Amino acid sequence: QVQLVESGGGLVQPGGSLRLSCAASRTIFTINAMGWYRQAPGSQRELVAIISNGRGNYADSVKGRFTISRDNAKNTVDLQMNSLKPEDTAVYYCNANLFGSDYWGQGTQVTVSS
Repeated sequence: QVQLVESGGGLVQPGGSLRLSCAASRTIFTINAMGWYRQAPGSQRELVAIISNGRGNYADSVKGRFTISRDNAKNTVDLQMNSLKPEDTAVYYCNANLFGSDYWGQGTQVTVSS
């Protein structure tokens, strides 16, 4: 098992930046894929970015604006979000797939508004 805790959400103006961080309760060295998802009100949860084998893959809507990274020494996965848009407003969740089971954090709210 692994517990995930997200932090770094908040209110930001359009065009601004935020950095989300996900702290894992155990080593992530052996967790191949970790990612960030988001869910806006009235919408399904969607993949934002995933990092696997050192490479990040992104939803088309965030390519060029968001960057996912992981630090195996600190057991963290971060999401740097730049050029934020109102449509990025959502609850952002960290995900880890461990031995075929999905684990989720509690989520952190990101609101992009002027």
